[in-house]
Amino acid sequence: MKRIIFMMLGNIFYLPWAWIKLCIHAHDVDNYTDEEHMDLLKDIVKHANKAGRVTVDAYGVDNIPKKDGFVLFPNHQGMYDVLTILDTCPNKISVVVKKEVSKVQGLKQVFACMKALFIDRDDLKQSMKVIQQMASDVKIGKNYVIFAEGTRSRDENKLLDFKGGSFKSAVKARCPIVPVALIDAYKAFDTNSIKPVKIQIHYLTPLLYEEYKNMKTIEIAEIVKKMIEKTIEKNIVTIQHE
Repeated sequence: MKRIIFMMLGNIFYLPWAWIKLCIHAHDVDNYTDEEHMDLLKDIVKHANKAGRVTVDAYGVDNIPKKDGFVLFPNHQGMYDVLTILDTCPNKISVVVKKEVSKVQGLKQVFACMKALFIDRDDLKQSMKVIQQMASDVKIGKNYVIFAEGTRSRDENKLLDFKGGSFKSAVKARCPIVPVALIDAYKAFDTNSIKPVKIQIHYLTPLLYEEYKNMKTIEIAEIVKKMIEKTIEKNIVTIQHE
């Protein structure tokens, strides 16, 4: 919470303009192109990072498919995860998030601009509809972010189990699966500190449909989880020795 206040104070002249623009975009989503939405969101994140003393180092951006129609599967550390991806991913992206955030001011407008899908984790039928909608969207060239852990880890850079069901949309769409390793993203919003923070985001080598088509979704989930874990372990060690 302290960092959010810090970001607002550091953008005291920019914030009113940005908030009005964000609300206009969110209210009239179809009056703007996806590129216009992304440009606005990226500009807001850039100002937030600068004022909030957040640095994001991105690695493996070249691993992101050039052709749209893929799904990013990051580990989930906190509220800043989506902003980290918005800041570094050059492609237009949407996201699948829990329905509880659909009414949170600020997040509601951001997710409207991203044309996010909201999932009710307690309603299996609704969840399956969201997965099917996501698969249909990806087939026509839309890109998504989905958190396979289902909820954020409360144990810093440690991962929770990845749920196989999260991968059903990618399997149905027969699209590239891009594992994404987030390191220290929880420090931005999920700690009560305003110390400078450096976040790492690693876009890993995609799994292509030909590589996973004969696997069960729980097998795919385990492979993606292990790729992310190895990346986190490797880079945390590097940081500790610097």
